[in-house]
Amino acid sequence: MSKMTMLLSRRLRPSPFEQRVLEHGATEFTLYNKMILPLIYSSYAEQYAHLCEHVQIWDVACQRQVEIVGPDALRLVELITPREIGTCAIGQGKYAPLCDENGGIVNDPIVLRIAEDRFWLSIADSDVKLWVKGVAYGRGFDVRVFEPDVSPLAIQGPKADDLVADVVGKHTRDIKFFWFTDETIAGTPVKLARSGWSGQGGFEIYLQDSSKGNDLWDLFWEAGKKYNLQAGAPNLIERIETGLKSYGADMTIDSDPFEAGFEAYMDLGKEAEYMCREALAKIAKSGPEKRLVNLFIDGEKLADLRSDWSVLSDSGDHIGVVTSQAYAPRYEANLAFAIVAAAHASVGNTVKVDAEGIVRDATIRDARWREAAN
Repeated sequence: MSKMTMLLSRRLRPSPFEQRVLEHGATEFTLYNKMILPLIYSSYAEQYAHLCEHVQIWDVACQRQVEIVGPDALRLVELITPREIGTCAIGQGKYAPLCDENGGIVNDPIVLRIAEDRFWLSIADSDVKLWVKGVAYGRGFDVRVFEPDVSPLAIQGPKADDLVADVVGKHTRDIKFFWFTDETIAGTPVKLARSGWSGQGGFEIYLQDSSKGNDLWDLFWEAGKKYNLQAGAPNLIERIETGLKSYGADMTIDSDPFEAGFEAYMDLGKEAEYMCREALAKIAKSGPEKRLVNLFIDGEKLADLRSDWSVLSDSGDHIGVVTSQAYAPRYEANLAFAIVAAAHASVGNTVKVDAEGIVRDATIRDARWREAAN
């Protein structure tokens, strides 16, 4: 396979942490919200092992924010998600699928309530800002929708609490999951949230002045040496093992929240108006046609390729597709997410996976890998 390269033109927005990422040896990237997201410094397996034991610093500035502010801000946010947002306190975030009028998932952000009439949507990879602006204009809402100068830096891993407490203060240990506080770090105001795209625990620091990126990185880098801090990135192995779904890979606008397993993040009976109410009510009654499931794929390690592999029934019929996969050293198994026909999606069912002509047996497992693997 030929080696691919990427030219960093002006069309790609720079990250405030880009200089440090390159200095620390990032070698592989992906495009995300018109920015580069570093993925590899050594290897997925090496970074996974370190993340599960120590602490890492991640450039996740590509996790852009869409700000909604104005008298109708809450009405607009309620309209675009089936999750109840009115009960969200200032300083709290909620994971909330955004859905269109057909129930299709437009994105799956964390919604942060900055003030009574001010919200940030901390988005996955998609043009959410344009969609929200269109909805706001079409409904005549009195709001402003724009992208602020906000760039998250993540501190992730089991030693993240110790590192952040050293740098910011012991009070950070008391921050609840998906809540955030206003802090001054490296001489600049930030919002510090207990969140992040890993199951190892940690924080996301919402930098609000892109000129301070190196200062923020360097402060944590120096303080983190005692904890064996390394530069890292969202890890494919760890996220599949933890059950973290990726928008654009594991679900898209062609998916609905039931298919994606988002029942816990919907309040279908909420009083506020939301555009997908009728569509989701129909799906709730009939059930989704497909389900996103967890697979254990038998056999030796499979190649790290695009995961558009066919899922087959025991009789050989095509019933779905693998959306993400990785070999997990902890279980010595190939783990995967797959979208399969609902009739075949029960935990314990056996299926087959056609991985580029290599057909393997696979079992649908519970999302709690550790218990399910035993």
